[in-house]
This record gives sequence, C-alpha cells and structure tokens, in this order.
Amino acid sequence: MAILKDVDKQMQLIRRATVEIISETELRRKIEQSIKKNKPLIIKAGFDPSAPDLHLGHTVLLRKLRHFQELGHKVVFLIGDYTAIIGDPSGQSATRPTLTKKEVIQNAKTYQKQVSKILDLKKLKIVFNSTWLSKMDSYQIAELLSKYTVARVLERDDFSKRYKEGKDISLLEFLYPLLQAYDSVVLDADIELGGSDQKFNLLMGRTIQERYSKEPQTIITMPLLEGTDGVRKMSKSYSNYIAIDDPAGEMYGKIMSISDEMMKKYYKLLTDIDLSSLEDMHPMEAKKKLAREIVAQYHGEKEAKEAQIDFEKKFQKKDLSGIELIKIPKDPKDENYAYLLQDLLRFKLKATESNSEFRRLVTQGSIRVNGQKITDLQFRLQPNKVYQVKVGKTRFFKIIIK
Repeated sequence: MAILKDVDKQMQLIRRATVEIISETELRRKIEQSIKKNKPLIIKAGFDPSAPDLHLGHTVLLRKLRHFQELGHKVVFLIGDYTAIIGDPSGQSATRPTLTKKEVIQNAKTYQKQVSKILDLKKLKIVFNSTWLSKMDSYQIAELLSKYTVARVLERDDFSKRYKEGKDISLLEFLYPLLQAYDSVVLDADIELGGSDQKFNLLMGRTIQERYSKEPQTIITMPLLEGTDGVRKMSKSYSNYIAIDDPAGEMYGKIMSISDEMMKKYYKLLTDIDLSSLEDMHPMEAKKKLAREIVAQYHGEKEAKEAQIDFEKKFQKKDLSGIELIKIPKDPKDENYAYLLQDLLRFKLKATESNSEFRRLVTQGSIRVNGQKITDLQFRLQPNKVYQVKVGKTRFFKIIIK
C-alpha cells in the first residue's frame, strides 16, 4: 500500500486515543520526510510472550499498529522471546520469577494466529529479539551497559519505590530496559509504541539510539484498558480479561458485564465508531452495539448476531430452557455422592482457574445456585437434582449429578 500523502490526515489518525506523543513536532517532520522520499517509517512494538493469550487490552496497541499499516508504513511486531525470560519489571513490586525458554516459545507460537485478526500479516514483519540478543558477546553487553547509569535507572518509579523499601532488585531487571532499547537500535525504529506504563522503557530507547549514533525514535504511549471489574488494568492475573480467542458468546457476555462508565472508553479504544452517534442511544442498546461490534471483529458478523440473540434470550427474557443439561458423574469421594461446587467449577466446567478465584467470586456474591447466592465455600451439589449455576454476570450452567 502506498504512503498516504496528506500529513494532516496521518497525524489525525495517529493521534486518536493516544496518551502522549514525544514529540508531535518530531513525528510530523518524520512523516513529511517519509512522504518526500516515498519511504515508509519503521514502526516498532514489542510484545512479551509471558502468557499464551492476547486480550482486548493488548488490542488497544494492535489497533494503532493497524492504523500505521493503513497509512502505508512498515510495522515490525517484535516478540520479546529473549527479554521475556528476564521479565519486564514495569509496575512490579517484587522481582518477577523468570520464565523457561520452553514456556516462552510455547506462548509465542500462539501470537501470529491471534494478531492476524487485527493486523494484515502480508504487511507485517514479525521478529524475535533472540535473533540478535542471544548472539551478543560479553564485550557487546559491556558496551551496552556503559551507555546508561544506575542513577538514571533508579529514577524509575517501580525501582525507586522498591529500593527505598529495601526490596530486592536483580541486576537482570536493570538489564531488561537496556535490551528493549537495543532492539530499537537493531531495527532502526522511527517510532515505538507502548502502553503508558512503558514510558520509561520507550524513552530509554531514544537515549540508547542516540548513543549508538542513531536518530532517536518518536514514542507514542497508549492508554491502559481496565478489565471487566472497571478498576485494574486488564490482565489474566486479575481474572478481569477478555481474550480475543474467547468464544463469541462468552466474549459478548463479558462485554455486557462492564459498567456504563467504562463503556465509552471501550468504544474509544476498541472501535472506530464515532462517539457522537451514541448520544441519543439508551445505555443498554449502546452496550449491545459495542458487544456486537467487538465480537464481529474477532468472530464475524454471523457469530456476533447469534451471540446477541443468545444473550437476549438468556438474560433479558430469562429463558434458560435452551441451555444444555450437563451430566456430572457422582463424586465417589463423598459418602453421599455429592459434588463439591468448588471442584465442579474448576475441574469439570473450567469456569474458575483456581481455588483462590472461587473464593473471591463467593466473597463478591458472584456465584448463584438456583438463584441463591452461595456463601459456603464447602457447598455441595446433591445427586439426582437439576441445578442452575450462575458464575459472574455472563456464565450459566444447567447441571445434574448422576
């Protein structure tokens, strides 16, 4: 695709939903030069394969990369398979456990398929930073370390706080932002994108590029998307995430569970819909439109429509007759063959990922059996009875212990 020749239109699309551009003057100059030389800018974004699933929080940045593709620039999707073994210390209050090489490779394998739902793979360059970082010898590492000072690294909020509290900071964690910055040197990045919590790392990229006699990259920070709880940033570790590989019905239901206050932010960051078109719309209809739009992006319009019909049938019309009856074998460990609800949700229905998540949901009053809130962590389902189990706002099960 040819580079869009209109600088103002490029700037307008790039600015949408960003937190900060350092600097806009610099970015405009780079775009002008790109048009003049008919040479696309190199846009870098790094992804840490510390987990196999990408979620809607990641797509805020992915959608901005798509914008750059549409403008005719060259997007480099960097998988930090080497740096992931260290672990990004951004926002961490303690030293992170390192990942094994096997875990990182397994997680990275899933990324290409998932990003294809947003980015045009024909126009995408996917690279792994182990390609160059694993080949650095001790002299090159020493040279890189000489480009920055400990005092500057300790200015970083998370390091500064841990240092004052006497908490451990490994030298390996000091190395992480330097290696990320060196990626920009190798790739000759003109622009690097990242979440607003990545600002320190991105700025270091500018500094290190200059110290290797390269033109410093422009940095663009993107907002962090809160999860379904509306409080903390979307993360698998908080169980408040919506994975882009979630089934259509589950994705639709999770989006419908967000607050009305969060809805506008989801519209702004996850769609291209003009917010002014929502002004006269009832909040429920606006949220259904949002859910259908996002589900259609990842599953297609047909599945999005079916997910909406199914949601309305279950939750608005209170018709649970269409839910399949799940037969669970009696529990031989219980003298009455009853089944512990905690085990049922975790191991049979995969509705919770851990015992701690089950306890949290019970404490929040988010698990109901036959319409009644469950408060007993040892609640058991008796054999030969049909139970309707609701987990959170979006998941319903009809169960019988046989």
